[in-house]
Amino acid sequence: MTFALNISRSISNQPWRWRGAGADARDPAYLPDDLVTQLLLARGCPREGVEAHRNPTIRAFMPDPSLFRDMDAAAERLADAVQRQEDVRIFGDYDVDGATSAALLIRLLRDLGLHARPYIPDRLMEGYGPSGEALVRLAGEGATLIVTVDCGAQAFEALAMARTAGVDVVVVDHHKCASALPEALALVNPNRLDENDGAACHGHLAAVGVAFLLGAALVRTLRARGWFAQRSEPALMELLDIVALGTVADVAQLKGLNRAFVAQGLKVMAKRRNVGLSALIDASRLTRAPLCHDLGFALGPRINAGGRVGQADLGVRLLTTEDPTEAARIAAQLDQYNEERRAIEALVQEQAEALLAAQGNRAVAVIAGAGWHPGVIGIVAGRIKEKAGRPAIVIALDEAGVGKGSGRSISGVDLGAAVLAAKDSGLLVAGGGHAMAAGLTVAADRIDALADYLDDRLSAAVAKARDDRALLIDAVLAPAGVNPDFVAAIEQGGPYGAGWPAPLIVAGPMRVIKADVVGNGHLRAIMSGEDGRSIKTIAFRRAETELGQAILGAPRDRRLWVAGKAKIDDWGSRPAAELHLEDAAWAD
Repeated sequence: MTFALNISRSISNQPWRWRGAGADARDPAYLPDDLVTQLLLARGCPREGVEAHRNPTIRAFMPDPSLFRDMDAAAERLADAVQRQEDVRIFGDYDVDGATSAALLIRLLRDLGLHARPYIPDRLMEGYGPSGEALVRLAGEGATLIVTVDCGAQAFEALAMARTAGVDVVVVDHHKCASALPEALALVNPNRLDENDGAACHGHLAAVGVAFLLGAALVRTLRARGWFAQRSEPALMELLDIVALGTVADVAQLKGLNRAFVAQGLKVMAKRRNVGLSALIDASRLTRAPLCHDLGFALGPRINAGGRVGQADLGVRLLTTEDPTEAARIAAQLDQYNEERRAIEALVQEQAEALLAAQGNRAVAVIAGAGWHPGVIGIVAGRIKEKAGRPAIVIALDEAGVGKGSGRSISGVDLGAAVLAAKDSGLLVAGGGHAMAAGLTVAADRIDALADYLDDRLSAAVAKARDDRALLIDAVLAPAGVNPDFVAAIEQGGPYGAGWPAPLIVAGPMRVIKADVVGNGHLRAIMSGEDGRSIKTIAFRRAETELGQAILGAPRDRRLWVAGKAKIDDWGSRPAAELHLEDAAWAD
C-alpha cells in the first residue's frame, strides 16, 4: 500500500495512507468525478449507492420493521394498549440513548392518545438495567405493559420476576445478546444471535433507532385496525431530531439508516419544534442550527449529565415537556450538572492516568479506584483508551468491594463480546455491551482475574488493530486551500461520525509561526505555507504528547506537513477555516 506523501512514520509514530481500499488517491483510475463522490466511495459507499448516500433519506434506507424478530408482536401489544388505554411505563437507561428512546415512545404514544410514563433508574442506587424489584413495583402500581428501552437484553432474573407478577414486558435494545434470551412478551434487538441476515445488518442501530422502527410498526398496525379513521396519524418524522441526538451521542456508526436518521433529524432539529431540545440548544450557547458534532459534544453530554451526577430522569422530562418555562429550568439544571461532571471527571482521570503505567503491556487497560464516581468512568475510559492506544476499562469500587466498570474499545476489537464471555465464565456479576463500549459489575477480588482473562482473549486482536493503525488521508492542500468554501464542500459528504469518519486533510508544507498551550492542555499554533497563506490549528488535549512537544519546539527553518479536520471558526467577525490537528510529519 502506498504511503501518503511517503510518510511511513509520523511524529505520532504512525504511517499515513490514502483512504479508500488501499488505493493511491493520486491514481487517475481511482479518482471519481467530484470531491463528494470521492469521499463517499472512500468510506465504503458502493458506486451504485452514491446518490442515495449523497442525500440520505429515510425512504431510501428504511427497512420493513417486520424484518426484525418479535417486532410485529411488540407492535400488536402496544396497539392493544393504545386502544384499551392501558397503564404503560417506558423503562429507559439513564444515558442519552435511553432518554431519547423513552422520549420518542412517550411522545408517539401521547400523539396516539395514550399517556405513558417514564421510569429511569438511578445509576448509584439501582444500577444499570431493569431490576426485578422495580418491575414488580410498577406492576403493583397498575402497569399492565412495560417497555424497556436501551436495556433488558440481559435482564433474565428481572424479566422472570415481572412475568410472575403478571405484567407484560417488551424489550427494545441493541446490546449484545447471549444465546439464551430472557423471558419477555417480545424482544426486539437486531443483535439477537438468532436474527436473520436482513435484520442483523442493522446491528449498528442505537436503541433509539430500534425504537423508531417499533414506532413505525405501531402506526402501521393501528392504521390496519382502522384507528385513524376518525383521528390524524402522528407525524413520526417530526421525532427524528430525538433519533439523531440519541444515535450520535451513543456513538453509533453513521452508515446506512443511521446516516438518514442523523441527516434528516438535523433538519427537524433546526426547526426547533421540540420545546425541550430548543431550550437545551440555548443552554449549550449555540447560536446557529446544531451540526452533527454538536449532538455529541454539546447536547449529548448535558443530557447525560443528569444520569451521571444529577437526577436520572431529567433528560426524558426535558425531551417530552411542552412547557417552555419547565424546559428552560431543566436545561439550565442539566447545564449545571454538566459543569459538575467535568470537575469530577478531571479528578478521576488524573488518578486513573497515574495508575496506567502499572498496566504494563496488557491488551486491555483495567484500572480500578476506590471512591470514584461511577457516573464519569465511561468518559475516563475513553480518555485512557486514547492515551494508551488500546481498550480500557475503568472501575469504580464502593465500600462493599463491588466495582462498577465501564469500557471503551478501539476499532477492530469487540469489547462487548469479551465482557459478555467473561460474565458467562463467572468472572463478573453482570456485564454486556457492544463492540466499542461495555459495562460490567465485578467483585474487587476478581479484577486481576478479569484483566488476565481479557488479556488472553483479546491480545491478538489488539495487537493486530495496533499494527494496522494508520492515519487515513483524504486530500492534500496548500494552506490557501483550507478555506470556508472547501469546508462547505466536504460537509456535503456528511454527516460524519463513528463509522463514517470526517475527512482528514493534509496541509503544507508549513512553518510554525507561533505556538502555545491554551485551556486544559490544548495546543494552538499559527502556521504559514510556501504560498504565503497562514492557517490556525489546534490540537485538543495534545500539548503534552509527542505531537504537541514537536510543534511547540519546532525550529523556524523546518517545515511540517500537518493532518487534521478542516472546521469553520465562527468566533470572529468573519468565518474562517482552521485545522483540528490529528498528527504531523517533518517535510525536511
